Amino acid sequence: MATAANPTRDDFAALLNETLGGENEGFEGRVVKGTVTGIENDMAVIDVGLKSEGRVRLSEFAAPGQKAELAIGDTVEVYVDRVENVHGEAMLSRDRARREAAWDKLEAEFSTTARVEGVIFGRVKGGFTVDLSGAVAFLPGSQVDIRPVRDVTPLMDIPQPFQILKMDRRRGNIVVSRRAILEETRAEQRTGLIQSLAEGQVIEGVVKNITDYGAFVDLGGIDGLLHVTDLSYKRVGHPSEMINIGDTLKVQIIRINKDTQRISLGMKQLESDPWEGASAKYPIEGKFTGRVTNITEYGAFVELEPGIEGLVHVSEMSWTKKNVHPGKIVSTSQEVDVVILEVDQDKRRISLGLKQAINNPWDAFMEQHPVGSTVEGEVKNATEFGLFVGLDGDVDGMVHMSDIAWGVTGEEALALHHKGETIQAVVLDIDPEKERISLGIKQLERGGVAVGGAAGAAAAAGTISSSGGGSSQGGVNKNVVTTVTVLEVRDGGLEVQMGDDGVTGFIKRTDLGRDRDEQRPERFQVGQKFDAMVIGFDRSKKPNFSIKAMQMAEEKQAVAQYGSSDSGASLGDILGAALKARNEDS
Repeated sequence: MATAANPTRDDFAALLNETLGGENEGFEGRVVKGTVTGIENDMAVIDVGLKSEGRVRLSEFAAPGQKAELAIGDTVEVYVDRVENVHGEAMLSRDRARREAAWDKLEAEFSTTARVEGVIFGRVKGGFTVDLSGAVAFLPGSQVDIRPVRDVTPLMDIPQPFQILKMDRRRGNIVVSRRAILEETRAEQRTGLIQSLAEGQVIEGVVKNITDYGAFVDLGGIDGLLHVTDLSYKRVGHPSEMINIGDTLKVQIIRINKDTQRISLGMKQLESDPWEGASAKYPIEGKFTGRVTNITEYGAFVELEPGIEGLVHVSEMSWTKKNVHPGKIVSTSQEVDVVILEVDQDKRRISLGLKQAINNPWDAFMEQHPVGSTVEGEVKNATEFGLFVGLDGDVDGMVHMSDIAWGVTGEEALALHHKGETIQAVVLDIDPEKERISLGIKQLERGGVAVGGAAGAAAAAGTISSSGGGSSQGGVNKNVVTTVTVLEVRDGGLEVQMGDDGVTGFIKRTDLGRDRDEQRPERFQVGQKFDAMVIGFDRSKKPNFSIKAMQMAEEKQAVAQYGSSDSGASLGDILGAALKARNEDS
């Protein structure tokens, strides 16, 4: 082989290979076995059968966190990086040898999803480094444990199993998980434990965590939820009112969902149910004392005994206070008397009444102030149709505008009184069921008017009775004929007044005459006077008049006195005789 005048290092290596017959070919990039021939300071001298020996740091022969146990004569595997360096020594690496062997093994285990053993030995951004028998893997922080771990120190430098999630040999990347192993182990334990449990079974557990809606109880490897509604039959605002973390509880298994592996627990199920026999314990209309536990917009809940609550609806809280928030009537923890209104034992519901536990003020008022008595009160409000007056017992009465004063219109009557004024009135009507009291002011000023005009002449002649055997209101008798004055002409009839300054009333359109032509309100004028009969009273005690009824009554009287069915006289003859007799008497 010809050589250059100035041979290079490569030329020398080629000449050496040629001289040695190529015995060094194939060593580089391989893992080979060697013998430890010496230990110098922190280096091990290793003979791998090459021209020269190589040196490897002792730390490469030690596991993370441990010392190397190496002696002269030991056989070790090393990776040949180069056959010879500038110092004429072989370049060897124990780490590379372990890494290459580890990668071969890990790839086989990854293909079969087998677990691998490793040691956590360092921290990096986002997680930790793990030694897998020479290969370095990355352990993300989220894959350390099932729950977040604040201190990982107890887990470091300890051999433990891992699951390979991803690996790329070309890039040298391996990602492992410790959490996957723990979840798999826990799932196996949970499955076995769930198989050993049964609904209705009573077991003991330890409170691990408390939330607003309940507590998680460790049953020995699996957690169950103890909901706040299953802690006790009585109302529980928060689980911490009854239990604390670390408490050992005796609970009953209510439900087991083997698909989701969720277990529901209960404590109150170990107690006697207070709702058993509730219908007998709390009869309808029975009166009991309870404690207000909760107040809502629609009412208040009252505890009758631990575990049994009833609802007092806002409509059953007060006889007199309407549209008021329940919190303005009762307060939390207040002791109150209530009456049982309804019991539904199946739905565990009891309807209670607060106002029924006290006397109905409307009944009490009717006993103390019967119809016709005089009362005194303050005008609380004036509306377009009357006055509301505050009365004894915190009840209100109403004075209709037609019962305020005689001889004036409704609007004029309303202007006579104002809010805050103290007035006297007569009780006209009381309806306790509808909670209504009708009052009258004008009835104190005037009791009625005398019968006069043509009606008086007719009564004197004996044609029409002054009382007529009818009822009376405010001194005005039913079936009495009197003179009225037109106050207002309406489409439906006439607003009239008895005498010049008396009771006002109304004549309906159909009562203006017997014939259709006479039943026209427009044929009358304001101020016009005529006779009419009182035929009844409306709800506000105003009299209703009728010309038609008066005509029919006069006709009946005339027929009775001046004719008969077999006399042969016509109705005109009979009425003519009656009118002649009236004129002669007058």
